[in-house]
Amino acid sequence: MPDGQRERSVFLGLLPWPERVRVARALRTETVGGLVLLAAAVVALVWANTPWSGTYEEIRDFHFGIPALGLDLSVGHWTSDGLLTIFFLVAGIELKRELVVGELRTPATAALPVVAALCGMAVPAGVYLATTGIGGGSGQGWAVPMATDIAFALAVLAVLSTHLPSALRAFLLTLAVVDDLGAIMVIALFFTSDLNPAALAGAVAGLVVFYLLQRFRVRGWWWYVPLGVVIWALMYNGGVHATVAGVAMGLILRTVRDEGEDASPGERTEHLLRPVSAGVAVPLFALFAAGVSVSTEGVGEVFTRPEPLGVVLGLVVGKTVGIFAGTYLAARFTRARLNPDLAWADVFALAVLAGIGFTVALLIGELAFTDPADVEYIKAAVLLGSLLAAAVAALLIKRRNGIYRRLWEAETRDDDADGIPDIYQRTASGRDGVEGTS
Repeated sequence: MPDGQRERSVFLGLLPWPERVRVARALRTETVGGLVLLAAAVVALVWANTPWSGTYEEIRDFHFGIPALGLDLSVGHWTSDGLLTIFFLVAGIELKRELVVGELRTPATAALPVVAALCGMAVPAGVYLATTGIGGGSGQGWAVPMATDIAFALAVLAVLSTHLPSALRAFLLTLAVVDDLGAIMVIALFFTSDLNPAALAGAVAGLVVFYLLQRFRVRGWWWYVPLGVVIWALMYNGGVHATVAGVAMGLILRTVRDEGEDASPGERTEHLLRPVSAGVAVPLFALFAAGVSVSTEGVGEVFTRPEPLGVVLGLVVGKTVGIFAGTYLAARFTRARLNPDLAWADVFALAVLAGIGFTVALLIGELAFTDPADVEYIKAAVLLGSLLAAAVAALLIKRRNGIYRRLWEAETRDDDADGIPDIYQRTASGRDGVEGTS
């Protein structure tokens, strides 16, 4: 085999065993959380369309907190500004891990998922702006269709009972991690208001202290939890969306183990908080964000108003075109060859699935629009767009599920019952975890 051919990396090939174990653990939690999220969204929709919808609104809009500290928020805002900070903290840790020891640590391995994710953010925004420009609407919601909801996507896969290979799931996870970073940067740069320099300076000072505690290996939750709450409160009062504090702290946490450590601070924090994020924080946010009144007239407005129509087209068309085209071009540019057991149709199906943009899309929709009526239409558009993307992806994935089942069975077969699939023991990749990178 020529040297050039030998050096070509395999895209969506067999994951190294340590990476597969980590991905499986993360996706298992996210899948369970996604099912809870799906249930919470259904409860919210049903509740908001019953005679008891007034009770739903009263609970969502009920205020409590500490007014003297600028923290007198509604239940809905506590879930979006408070609980979602846990979600973004976990996302920050995951991103840090990917940058330090994961798929994003080197340009060669980062090129495909980063280019795919960037195209998957830029094209939906472009589709939204084109739609609103042609229809004479407002461009302020351009960021709504940018983000992929990994938990909701995995919930769809769980409901379908598919056998998607681990490499495809890992690629979807990496896409979502980069998406989350893009979303938080958009929130920080474009959705800030009434900046308070003193509070922001205090938040930055708190992050510096947080970094120094990590740098000097200070242990003990009693240091970090109170400090994290203070940083969050200062960030909120500083005019920057409070979830930015979560990502910042996640990026600061150390993810590489010291000699003799069983787990790094980032690993321990992620282990503790991922179930809380996936099973509590995100579903509660969905419960108080997805309660949209559904009517024939309202659905009609979604497809006739330029802003909600731009969101639907951005999620269903923009995400698909952006991720697929970005992945294809990046693979050609890096000379990566697709796993011979898969086809580009599998990447296309994954791109369609990434059009499910529930949690972060709802959050950005609330930030981008001030008129409650506009917010309701945008939320309805996010729900409809995500539902359409899920339905089309389901058809494409189920059509290929026979192939996925054979690959999954080959990946998981363990005849000697030693806990490590046989395929890893037949290759050098299983022994050293270096080869077989997707």
